[in-house]
Amino acid sequence: MARKKSDSEKGETKIIVVTGMSGAGISTMLKALEDWHYEVFDNFPLSLIPELCVQTGKLKQQEGLGSKTGLAIGVDTRTREFSAERVLKTVKDIGATLVFITCDDSVLYKRFTETRRRHPLAAERTVSYGIEKERKILAPLKDNADILIDSSEKSIHDLRHMLAGFFSFKADENLTISLVSFGFRNGVPREADIVMDVRFLKNPHWDPVLKFQTGLEKDVGEYIRGDKDFEPFLENFKAMLTPLLPRYREEGKSYLTIAVGCTGGKHRSVFTVDVLRKWMEEQGIRVFAEHRDMPKS
Repeated sequence: MARKKSDSEKGETKIIVVTGMSGAGISTMLKALEDWHYEVFDNFPLSLIPELCVQTGKLKQQEGLGSKTGLAIGVDTRTREFSAERVLKTVKDIGATLVFITCDDSVLYKRFTETRRRHPLAAERTVSYGIEKERKILAPLKDNADILIDSSEKSIHDLRHMLAGFFSFKADENLTISLVSFGFRNGVPREADIVMDVRFLKNPHWDPVLKFQTGLEKDVGEYIRGDKDFEPFLENFKAMLTPLLPRYREEGKSYLTIAVGCTGGKHRSVFTVDVLRKWMEEQGIRVFAEHRDMPKS
């Protein structure tokens, strides 16, 4: 779903408030934003944020940096005066874009236990308790976020690449497309804006030779293209996307996720995403592809 531009995006300086689950990637995002010439403040007291924005904006104007830099403010449950209601009011008052980073509980648990870090809300209790408690506290922020990012299946490199589509000033003139192949048996990607189901195509899984290959291999691609409905489907999907993409950009969306699913996420969805990626690259569209459920090997 396209979102409208916030007041900060319409003005001289972009203001972004970053929040989310502890361990989901808030620090990674703030470091990336700093690399992209945002001035970053982490865990700044909520009551002081409005004045911070005013004074920072004045300095940027004096230095002639208004439209070339941004302001990013990290907020989490450790922030002084924190409450979800207060964060939402602050975001509204300063006209900021609210970004929420989430992650599956199992992945968060693994990150905390492997690094032996203590969850900020766990105190003397278990990591699982802290994760559950924090998720309940942050629910209103997740529900009201302008941008929701799920880092569960993303490496630091993948996360930075995706964030560039939203926030890098170099990417502002273009819409960045993320193509994700997935298997419905593992659930639909939560970050998806558009979901396409290709389970109607002939399934290579039932071929004893192709079963152990993936949609990136030639024989599988030829098998799927051999389905009489593949080419008409592909042309119709392209025809649908062609007028939609510029309209998303006009509505202020700089990043769009298109998810293509089949049963297991190994053959049909992978091949379709790869074909779409090549087509988009030929159109000069900024695009990258991720095969969520394809075996890594």
